Amino acid sequence: MPLKFPGKKGDAVMKYCPLCGKGLVSRETDGRQRIACPSEECSYVFWDNPAPVVAAIVELDHSVVLVRNRLWPEKMFGLVTGFLERGETPETAVIREVREELGLDGTIAGFIGYYSFFEMNQLILAFHVIAQGTPVIGEELAEVRYVSPDRLKPWPFGTGHAVRDWLEKRTA
Repeated sequence: MPLKFPGKKGDAVMKYCPLCGKGLVSRETDGRQRIACPSEECSYVFWDNPAPVVAAIVELDHSVVLVRNRLWPEKMFGLVTGFLERGETPETAVIREVREELGLDGTIAGFIGYYSFFEMNQLILAFHVIAQGTPVIGEELAEVRYVSPDRLKPWPFGTGHAVRDWLEKRTA
């Protein structure tokens, strides 16, 4: 029977060790059950470490730009986010994501914080970005909304915690 990586329904299934080709098993490694190669000669363990993700509270003309990904429900909006790529700093990645998703040039105004997003196995690194230009929606997005910071309300998961902390710092 194939082993499933921990996570949500539809996640990848792996049957064989990518290093030696033996069938994978669940075994205790470092005090936790992990998917690993049963061979004592092979060192493969699927650690399932969180993926680093950058998030931007994009401020444009005194409004916060919220985005709706094409795959999200019609009324669901959030921050510009994206995965940190090999060789990138979080600062470079967040500016790249703002440019890719909104077609805007941005400047980092500050680091908001880091947030564990256990449901998606991600570590979110959130930044406040001041943007300039006229938004051009990238291929990942269906829509954008502009919200006055005074009307912005945090949501109770994922990047919503960064919104909460940014709003608290802003009003302090």
